[in-house]
Amino acid sequence: MESQTSQFNFDRRLWNRFITVAQPYFYPVVRRGGWIFLGLLAAAMVFVVALMFFVEIGVTLAGQALFPEFFTNVAAGLVAQTERNLVSPVLWVAAVSLGLSSLCFVAVWRQIHQRWVQWVLLTFLLFLSLTVNRLNVMISFIFRFIDTALQQKEEPTFWQFLIIYGVLIISAIPILVIYRYTRLKLGLFWREWLTQYFLDRYFDQRAYYELDSNAANTEIDNPDQRMSEDVRSFTGTTLSFLLDILDSILTLYAFTGILYGISRPLALGLVIYATVGTGIAILAGRKLIKINFDQLRYEADFRYSLVHVRDNAESIAFYQGEGQELRQILERFGSALRNFNLLIIWQAVIDIFQYAYNYFTRIVPYVIVAPLYFSGVRDFGTITQATIAFSQVLSALSIVANQIQSISSFAAGINRLGAFHESLEDPALRYTRDRESTIQTRIAHQLALNNVTLLTPNSEQTLVRDLSFALEAGQRLLIVGVSGSGKSSLLRAIAGLWTNGKGSITRPDTEEMLFLPQKPYMLLGSLRDQLLYPMRRQDLTDEDLVRVLNQVNLGGLPERLDGFDAEKDWANTLSLGEQQRLAFARILITQPRYAILDEATSALDVANEKLLYLQLQHLNTTYISVGHRPSLLAYHDLVLELQGGSAWQLWSAAEYSAHLAMAS
Repeated sequence: MESQTSQFNFDRRLWNRFITVAQPYFYPVVRRGGWIFLGLLAAAMVFVVALMFFVEIGVTLAGQALFPEFFTNVAAGLVAQTERNLVSPVLWVAAVSLGLSSLCFVAVWRQIHQRWVQWVLLTFLLFLSLTVNRLNVMISFIFRFIDTALQQKEEPTFWQFLIIYGVLIISAIPILVIYRYTRLKLGLFWREWLTQYFLDRYFDQRAYYELDSNAANTEIDNPDQRMSEDVRSFTGTTLSFLLDILDSILTLYAFTGILYGISRPLALGLVIYATVGTGIAILAGRKLIKINFDQLRYEADFRYSLVHVRDNAESIAFYQGEGQELRQILERFGSALRNFNLLIIWQAVIDIFQYAYNYFTRIVPYVIVAPLYFSGVRDFGTITQATIAFSQVLSALSIVANQIQSISSFAAGINRLGAFHESLEDPALRYTRDRESTIQTRIAHQLALNNVTLLTPNSEQTLVRDLSFALEAGQRLLIVGVSGSGKSSLLRAIAGLWTNGKGSITRPDTEEMLFLPQKPYMLLGSLRDQLLYPMRRQDLTDEDLVRVLNQVNLGGLPERLDGFDAEKDWANTLSLGEQQRLAFARILITQPRYAILDEATSALDVANEKLLYLQLQHLNTTYISVGHRPSLLAYHDLVLELQGGSAWQLWSAAEYSAHLAMAS
């Protein structure tokens, strides 16, 4: 259950929820799996840095061989550094790092062999990110030389480095495009995987029913939004933050040395400034998490109210309930607006902090480096290079301070997905009752109830107490009773949907049973799909389907509705009576051992009702019906009367018919 008191903090619970949802795509969630995952990330970064070391040496040596004059005159420092690296221990450190980081992935290959695509793409993105950082380092030196050439009025040098800058930018554009494309592609793969991951668990053990249809379990609101919008936002934002954090580490690796070489006080002051700014941003962001969490919920509730009107348009029109529906929609919309107003107020407060934080830092490099230039210690271009390096390092250290609004919104999404994941993984969280108050279900060939006491899911009402009966093969049971006595609820208990209570139910496996509700389910698809639902048989021809439709007085349906493969809005195309007969056709096709009918002929005339039940009696099917019509007695052997107040009585059909005659 989502706690309103502890869910809105940057705390261990939020971190655990994030790891639980995010990690499985890259590494299975096992004991110490989080540390292994972080270790693999570190190994990937070490691999990329070591690989870049050898790439830079290779490019420099190749360039020196192909363009010796350029590298001698313009890139002499780069050539000298490369020659030093070739004879220094750094070369061996890089080689060992490359080997050890590769061995880390080899060591866990059994766990990640089905996840190799995401690791390849992630490592490739890190390599591209480091490439961009190395280009930025080169650009900082280029602008240092450009500004120094301007100050010293060295026109040839100025134009030479300006051309080099242009060539560098042209070379960087394809890298940036490939980086963006690969990043979006990895996010798309992740969304596909995580959506499938949630859907598998959503439909497992009827979790969708417990979370959506059961009025006692409303703490997980709008699961549809969590699996669509929240998953899309989570994968895109997580990947963005992950790469931004790793990119920030690579930026620190690339620029800290430059900044430290220019001015040690500047580097140290920058670290302190960024740390204080991050702490302030986190404190302010804690409030934003709750507001963003509420905004997601209010927006989902508002959207659901609109969908509810669309799905129940005819009923609302008959009742002329437009005024009340409009008021409810506006109330939900008003809640979203009021919360959003609070959101923009807090965003304005954080904007003040961020603007002050970012604008003030622009003057710091000049204040510290300018005296070095005036004293002749540094050349004029050093100020430009220091400004570039300062900006890059500050951006890397201030990732939390600069993106606190996005992080707060993201944290709210983590809580929603995390709570949803917990409810799917642990069925106990979907119940408000303990295991001792659960009706036990056993699989057998016979249907029997033994001392079953059935409660509503919220335990507010006892529908039936100590009910026992056994239904022999071929017997037919009719359940009757006053409205609200629990007739449909008892069918839900037999199906295993409602289990709040005590006692035991013995029944065949659900694959041997077919349930027909009063309003049949019309799935999205063709007429053929409607008939073959839920178990799609491949051995039936169109002639077989027409024969079945004739048995339920719907023989002209395919011709009238463009054949068996036409897709329509069946719930609105067919009348309720046609839908009930179409549902009956599913029984004739499936021929289950047991059929459960919940007022499945309530919209039919007596003649059609008789036709359907006679067809059903010709099958080797044991069935249970819920109904009110006395005419149903002719098609059943036993009658279970639910008398209200949890009382019940079991009759033979003849006895109950006589009882009705005496009562009238």
